[in-house]
Amino acid sequence: MVQVKITGSTESLNPIKAQLSDIIHTCLREAIGTPEEKRFQRFYPLDAENFYYPKSCSSRYTIIEIIMFEGRSVGAKKRLTSLLFERINQQLGIAVEDIEIAILDLPKHNWGIRGLPGDELVLNYPINI
Repeated sequence: MVQVKITGSTESLNPIKAQLSDIIHTCLREAIGTPEEKRFQRFYPLDAENFYYPKSCSSRYTIIEIIMFEGRSVGAKKRLTSLLFERINQQLGIAVEDIEIAILDLPKHNWGIRGLPGDELVLNYPINI
């Protein structure tokens, strides 16, 4: 299970939501094997009065928070981070200095999905990669 939260300024994020969503999902599929049909993303475009970020960043500053079942290797998570930086920069022109990524691993028992604790779910894809 993987959920993604994307936060950025309204003026920068809204025009690129669909393309950014595709980039993120493709990177998740390649790096950690997320199935095609398992796209769980939430966009948070914020008006300027609700979004403070470092002065060293531009108005394109974007935060990507990825919450997933624990089990992916450090190498798989580093590959994911590298792919995201590379592709977002190349395809959307957002500087890597304006992209911040946080990956949060949660034990399966900390999730509740389809009426069950996450550690009782039967998944049709591997998470220990």
